[in-house]
Amino acid sequence: MTEIEIGRAKRARRAYSFDDIAIVPSRRTRDPEEVSVAWQIDAYRFELPVIAAPMDSVMSPSSAIALGKLGGLGVLNLEGLWTRYEDPTDLLAEVSELRGFDATRRMQEIYAEPIKPELITARLHEMRDAGVTVAGSLSPQRTKEYAKCVVDAGVDMFVIRGTTVSAEHVSSQAEPLNLKEFIYELDVPVIVGGCATYQAALHLMRTGAAGVLVGFGGGAAHTTRSVLGVAVPMASAVSDVAAARRDYLDESGGRYVHVIADGSIGRSGDVAKAIACGADAVMVGSPFARATDAPGAGFHWGTEAHHAELPRGERVEFGTVGTIEEILLGPSRVADGTMNLIGALKRSMATTGYTELKEFQRVEVVVES
Repeated sequence: MTEIEIGRAKRARRAYSFDDIAIVPSRRTRDPEEVSVAWQIDAYRFELPVIAAPMDSVMSPSSAIALGKLGGLGVLNLEGLWTRYEDPTDLLAEVSELRGFDATRRMQEIYAEPIKPELITARLHEMRDAGVTVAGSLSPQRTKEYAKCVVDAGVDMFVIRGTTVSAEHVSSQAEPLNLKEFIYELDVPVIVGGCATYQAALHLMRTGAAGVLVGFGGGAAHTTRSVLGVAVPMASAVSDVAAARRDYLDESGGRYVHVIADGSIGRSGDVAKAIACGADAVMVGSPFARATDAPGAGFHWGTEAHHAELPRGERVEFGTVGTIEEILLGPSRVADGTMNLIGALKRSMATTGYTELKEFQRVEVVVES
């Protein structure tokens, strides 16, 4: 791959974001009604290739249930307000009213409340009682501490999500999480990430994960690029990880690990481009933050926004455009790609002649100059 000279001592390859590429129409078109966007991971089939990010601004037990009934997967943040407070609705309203530097300081105070295992159990039971696939997320730092509680509560899918997650974490302070050993001992499928390179993804696939999250500091509420100077453009990252999936399929004798784009998915065109680059599904946050029935009331923030020592996120105001159902399935009342994400994906696939997601991964893309 061609490298660019940054200076005499440093060379780099060019990488591309979703904004840098475009999907190319083909000689064949189809009716959008003939397109299927269903996908399956492990034993679980979903009608929509959309996973809601485990962020307090977009996912509560009730919104996760609503998304599940629509055919997607809602992941609850098991380190968020819903597992720290019996009823966090007043605190969610307070966060939406904070302004300026006070927002970060106050959020640090709110999230200093300890996590309560009994609330983890109660929230997951609430989702299970509603009859939807139950998914919860922990950071790698908290996984060992609360994993048994999560599994005992009946979670269907375990998500280990961080800004970056590696299969080999080196620490002289504490015994790190052994992902391969941990996943092997679990009876539920695990989705793990983020990662952004071929090699990192290949290592995560070898741990036995059912799915790998692709992304690093690229979300709308992240400031990781400004704070740490670390970021990877998503089109290149998804394509690299899709290559790791292909090579691991051969290496493992046929084990398919799902690639989930997690970052820079703000509009419907980004969903289509992520799958065109090789993703099986997308994890989204900011589109759902615009939902009138989302907990953040038009505001969006992630776990990095209230880090006790080095916040790497912001509380962003998006406003609201419609319900979760309208944002996913329409009808849309705007022309900017923030509503009817699935309708737009189906039309993109139909315009290029594809009827299945795995086929659409082969669509031609170009780099826009």
